[in-house]
Parts: sequence; C-alpha cells; structure tokens
Amino acid sequence: MALGYGDFRYELDDSWPRVPEGWSLGSVPDVAIDSRDRVFVFCRHKHPVVAFEADSGNFITSWGEGEFTEPHGIYIDADDYVWVTDRQEHVVTKHTQHGEKLLELGRRGWAMMTVTPYGTTLDPPFNMPAGVAIAEDGCIFTADGYGNRQVHRFSAEGDLEISWGTSGMEPGQFALVHNIGIDSQGRVLICDRESSRIQIFDREGQFITMWEDVNGPGDVYCSPEGLVYVAEQGGSLGKGPAPIGVSIFTEEGELVGRLRGFETGLTMPHGIWCDSKGNVFVAELGTDGNKARKLAKV
Repeated sequence: MALGYGDFRYELDDSWPRVPEGWSLGSVPDVAIDSRDRVFVFCRHKHPVVAFEADSGNFITSWGEGEFTEPHGIYIDADDYVWVTDRQEHVVTKHTQHGEKLLELGRRGWAMMTVTPYGTTLDPPFNMPAGVAIAEDGCIFTADGYGNRQVHRFSAEGDLEISWGTSGMEPGQFALVHNIGIDSQGRVLICDRESSRIQIFDREGQFITMWEDVNGPGDVYCSPEGLVYVAEQGGSLGKGPAPIGVSIFTEEGELVGRLRGFETGLTMPHGIWCDSKGNVFVAELGTDGNKARKLAKV
C-alpha cells in the first residue's frame, strides 16, 4: 500500500534490513546515511553501530561494542565521519567509518549544568545531550537536550564558541532540545519536542521563525534539495493523542508531504534520514517499535 501523496509516496519495505542471524538491534534511537548510501543504525544493544546497504539491506559492518552507555543521536557529515551522542555518558564523539574515535566533547560520566532558569551560564556542556549536526564550515552544533535547554556551537577543532537557550515557551526558549539539523541555508533547526514545534535560528543563535504544524518532532533530516523531513513521535503539550508519522516541508515551511496514522506501520519515529534516491529511513523506539524501517519511494 502506497503512503503519502503527490511526489512523496512511499511503501514500507518489510524486508529491510537483513539483520545477521541471531542478532537483535534492540532499541533503535537514530539512523544516518553516508555518501555511498550506507545506512548506519545506532542501537541500544550489543552492537551499537550497525551498517547496512540502503538498497538491499545487506549487513556491512558493526562497531562500538562496550563503548556506549545510552546511544541517542547519530549524524554523518560531508566527509563521512560519524558523530554520535551518548545520553548517559554526557559526551558527543566523532568517529571514522570503522569506529576509531577522533574527537570527544564533554566530560565523560559527568552531567554539567550549563544554564539556570535565569540564563546564567555555569559549567561547560553537557547534561544528557540528544543530537549533533555539522555545518558546512565544520562547526559542530549540539542539542544539549534532556538535562539542559541549550544549543552549543563548537569550532571544527572542538572549542566551545557560543551557547544559547533557556527553559520556557517563548520563541528562543526550549522545553526539550531533542535533536538538531542544519539546512542548505546554514540555518539551525531545533526539535523542541515537548513544545511540539521546530524552532529555526541563525548560526549565532538568533531566532528566525518556528513551525508548529508538527506532532512531537523527534528528529529532522535536511536534504541537499532543500527539503526537511521530520520524524514525529506524537502529541504533546496538550495537543492530545495526535498521530505519529513523517512530515516533509520545504525550507520555507510549506508542507509538501505527510505520512501519519496506523496505516503507516510506524509506532514511534525517533530518528530520520534519506538516501540519494529519496527513500526515507526511520529509527523507532517504543514497545511495538525498536526497529530500523525503510520507506521506499514510489
């Protein structure tokens, strides 16, 4: 059954991925795809980073065994380096495609309180970081999301340059900085999940606009074609039992595609990415989820 409408119609590929016999991916918080259409699945299980071919779903490699406590977000930059966040270790790390660690941000094992309700900066990041995204110039943007309510920008070398955000409901404030993306204009998109909105900033942290036609946005993928794919976890902040799914916007905020409801087969989209053919890959959590899913474009 085809899902969606117009130019954005998909079929759920139940044959993807081909998990090795005897393996389980466990809980699957996020996915990311490299320049060769290899899908890296970040898992809360024995094999934390598992790579599959986007087309066939064939297993390629895995790494990170024993290295992570609670995987959360994964991002692959333009040079195919793999960036991940460990929510319980309070760190953001950069790796080669085969798992060699090249950079670590944060104080491992220590939750750092970076901001008070009044906006006073106290300690360096992080407190349960949720996501990371890399700008065209190599700057590192992080969503310091569960314990803090801030976004941090680091230099490509890992030096902290700027932080912004406080707790609250006003524009520029956050209820939960869940994940982060950077669009083709260099703008920073923040999934303010518990406020059920996406807030958009310039690279200096100046508020630009926000989108509210989303339901509990868990993650965004900003495509080179100027499209923004949103993984929606469902209703929050008084919106009631809103349906989960995937919504697709232009960078101007125009809704151009949407897949929502039980017919999608999705249960709790938590992470999202697209391959070069426009296929959508979704990471799912939840009692009926815990899967990496492929929505094949038709």
